[in-house]
Amino acid sequence: MSGESAHLVLVEDVLWIVTQTVGMPRYDFPFEQFFQTRHPIQRQSVRAVARMGAAADYEQRYRTLLSQGIELIHTPAQYQLTSHLPNWYPLIGDLTPRSRWFDHRPKADEISADFNWPVFIKGERQTSRHQRRLSIIDNPEQFEQAMDEWAADPILQWQKVVCREFVPLRQVGEQSNQTIPRSFEFRSFWWGKDCVGIGPYWTDAHYELTAVERADALSVAGEVARRLNVTFLVVDVAQTAEGKWVVIECNDGQDSGYAGVAPMLMWRKVIDSYARGPV
Repeated sequence: MSGESAHLVLVEDVLWIVTQTVGMPRYDFPFEQFFQTRHPIQRQSVRAVARMGAAADYEQRYRTLLSQGIELIHTPAQYQLTSHLPNWYPLIGDLTPRSRWFDHRPKADEISADFNWPVFIKGERQTSRHQRRLSIIDNPEQFEQAMDEWAADPILQWQKVVCREFVPLRQVGEQSNQTIPRSFEFRSFWWGKDCVGIGPYWTDAHYELTAVERADALSVAGEVARRLNVTFLVVDVAQTAEGKWVVIECNDGQDSGYAGVAPMLMWRKVIDSYARGPV
């Protein structure tokens, strides 16, 4: 098995999962405590979900596990589709803020040519710990400073630079000048075209959806799941200050933390869906 602590578990005699503890409470989940599980010594080749933390090299993980008779639910191509904005954005550009990405660290005049200030910048996969000064950029001078810091940031330095149209969002909870504003944002998990969990993205703020808001949020996120058409997808959606629902991020469900989604209920729905037939 790839990784000293990684192990293969069969949950409820239905779903195979390759697990590895990463030390993050909102990612790790003790399946053995909440479900019937088995660890068969002898088995044939299986198809499994990886819950081993974000993959620095998913293709290598995929091939290593495949050599051991474990086929992950997403191929490397599907993983790239779910995890990198330049791959998922073209399919859902009408549902998310306008974006442009660069293979190099752009200069401020390149940004000014396409966007009005302020802008939102991020890596193709993620921000750097939601730091405001590296995300919400008010003017060209701040942008050049952010690019200088980008080169030394361990999370950002290996990612493509993505510039997004800045869209004011409905804010929630207490705000900090150090981090991006906490917004009315929700994380949703999708197994195929079925939503198996939705909950607040910001777990240190108290907010929830009304029935109408839930239906509207799921309508947008569900359209993303339909267009990307993969097995296990995460779609983060938020409400703008004007009341429109927009997509903030897409991610592979194998990598993503639960945020405010209840993991036991989510996995129960995944198991029930998988028992009806693989996606």
